[in-house]
Amino acid sequence: MIKILLIEDDLEIADLLTQYLSRYQMEVISYAHPRSALASLSIESYDLVLLDLTLPDMDGLDVCKSLREHSTIPIIISSARSDLGDKVVALELGADDYLPKPYEPRELVARIQSILRRVHSTTLQNSDEMFRVDDHGIYKEGELLNLTRAEFELLGLLIKHRRQIISRDFIANNIVSIGWESSERSIDVLISRIRQKIEPNPKHPTLIRSVRGMGYQFTL
Repeated sequence: MIKILLIEDDLEIADLLTQYLSRYQMEVISYAHPRSALASLSIESYDLVLLDLTLPDMDGLDVCKSLREHSTIPIIISSARSDLGDKVVALELGADDYLPKPYEPRELVARIQSILRRVHSTTLQNSDEMFRVDDHGIYKEGELLNLTRAEFELLGLLIKHRRQIISRDFIANNIVSIGWESSERSIDVLISRIRQKIEPNPKHPTLIRSVRGMGYQFTL
């Protein structure tokens, strides 16, 4: 199921979108306050962000900028603000699309599906040229990696959520071999061991990126 982070302070619109998008196998997690939404990215994994511009405490353009500083997650701006400058700035800041309000919900669905198809196709193409995952293990450029069970599960999770930032809490809660009681240090050690096996230069990693205060990101 597609998981969407909705940042929208109009609770009626948020409720309508949550119900409508559920028809298309899209789960919506909505926040009225942008700072809470940004904080949720450190503990949850999302496929796309749907962002309003007029928000309490923080302008949507600043939210877009903050998202792009830490993540490549797709962003669709949805706003009633009619200033062309807002649209231009949003796209320059890294938004993937801009949908003026009001709009037909079916158009939103089409745009979400289009962006995710494009992102999925690009990331699969880039990642599958180097990495392949099956029941027997993980292959890098056709060669089976020598991984422990915990390393296999962690690298597989990173690849599954490629280009998204996943937190240590998310890792601990989704990998049996690690477990929720594991310390952050033990996860960091696992990441270091995986980097030794897949990075061209483990001292300067490019495949598994550390995001301070948030977690890790598999970049392909």
